[in-house]
Amino acid sequence: MVTAAREQTPTIDEPVYVATAAVYLREHRLAYNPEHPPLGKLLIAAGVAVAGARLDTSFTGDQGAVGRHLLYESGNDPWRLMLWARLPVIALTLLFGLVVLAFARDLAGPAGGLVALALYAFSPDLIAHGSLATLDVPAAGFVLTSAWLLWRARRRPGPCVPLAGAALGAAVATKMNALPAVPVLLALTAVAVWPARGDRPPGGGLGRRAARIRVAAAAGWAAVAAAAMVAVVWASYLAVNPRLRRPYAGPVPAVHGVRAALVELMPFPGAYRDGMRVQFGLEGRPWQGFLFGHVYTGARWYYLPAALLVKTPLGMLALWAAGAAVLLAVRRLRRAAPYVLAPPAVLLAAAMHSSRDFGTRYALFLPMFLAVAAAAAVTARRARRALAAAGVLTAFVAISSVRTYPFYLPYANEAFGGPARTRLLLHDSNVDWGQDLGRLAGRLRSRYPDERVWLVYKGSGVPSFYGVHAADPRAAPPADVHGLLAVSDSAAAKATGRLAELIASSRAVDEVGHSITLYRR
Repeated sequence: MVTAAREQTPTIDEPVYVATAAVYLREHRLAYNPEHPPLGKLLIAAGVAVAGARLDTSFTGDQGAVGRHLLYESGNDPWRLMLWARLPVIALTLLFGLVVLAFARDLAGPAGGLVALALYAFSPDLIAHGSLATLDVPAAGFVLTSAWLLWRARRRPGPCVPLAGAALGAAVATKMNALPAVPVLLALTAVAVWPARGDRPPGGGLGRRAARIRVAAAAGWAAVAAAAMVAVVWASYLAVNPRLRRPYAGPVPAVHGVRAALVELMPFPGAYRDGMRVQFGLEGRPWQGFLFGHVYTGARWYYLPAALLVKTPLGMLALWAAGAAVLLAVRRLRRAAPYVLAPPAVLLAAAMHSSRDFGTRYALFLPMFLAVAAAAAVTARRARRALAAAGVLTAFVAISSVRTYPFYLPYANEAFGGPARTRLLLHDSNVDWGQDLGRLAGRLRSRYPDERVWLVYKGSGVPSFYGVHAADPRAAPPADVHGLLAVSDSAAAKATGRLAELIASSRAVDEVGHSITLYRR
């Protein structure tokens, strides 16, 4: 992850989050990126503060422009600033690995804990996105932490329930796609504090009065968790702007019907509810997707399962399935199944309903939760054989993961041809998110120093800053486009018109990071 943080240029979303974090630090304004709550960006702000980023407070562009201005036009060193912005996310990703270890040990003992930790540590998706100054890993990890604390709350509700609520609040205060987990985890709070069968008085029943007391106690604990969650969300906004003035100057989409009612019912600051309206507005757009070589407009419900099938190591898929089956089949483990399987199932269903088919980063909770589920596979009846099989599969995962180093964003498993072929199947953050502009500059200097270069780059970096001096071939007559044509694979995947003609009349000669293809024309 540190290697990626040092070598990769800013991905598409990172400049927005880093610039927003800088505005939080210097101006205490919630002026940018309203569609995401502040907590994850406050984490990034810790790195921005250490880097000593200079912020031009007179700049008035939108959130995309302010990110480019901060990195390339304000006297900052983009390499140094991005490294420091990414380091807090890397540290948090490592801490979530300890949560996976602890959760799995609680279920399946030390051997299961080590299997789960190995799957987590070698997950290409978690390595890729855990090394970026983005919000996907923090939000997923906080949901996992909440579920683990609720599992522990069965024995110690006093400290664990408020902490679980706070962790859930941290997830919701980082990214709004964690909201579908809220009713699931609040329900699990009540389940966690409900007495086990052995705790009930003899005679097989609780009695009506005792039952009402138990129900009230369970509801009370759920209310404690909910209060902690709400408090964390409010605290994250107050930490940025204690006065909570209306922060966002841009237009907020109107929301109607059930969605409007849900927004109004949220016990969160007005800025959070504005962000939800912005999210609903984004969901209403006709986004373009790319899956298995086909470009389409809108969303396909099976996009995320298909993308996960491509981008998850084969041994990991096998251990996920085996562990989930054991959790559901073995009686002594069945009580853990709702804590391990219900939150990711609900989050996956919600993500599949989204209109944005942009990548497996929207499902990073799966490699976290299912690593814990995989630990159950070592508890099968024939423990030695199960442990040996789990060890072999985990070794295959490690080999597959290490082989793709250091290009984790475009990872694909061996059944789909490996990372060199991911661009033919998927696009955007699955393959090319703008991360290889610096590597492209190095390749051009070393192999093509005197070539005329044309560039179609899909990303947030500024090519000229890295020494890539190229023209856009789409703005020139096709007869004038000769030399080296560098095209981001996300742009090539959905190429139409002139770009498609230029690629068709060119010959691929090289590639950079499995995310940018070089053509000779």
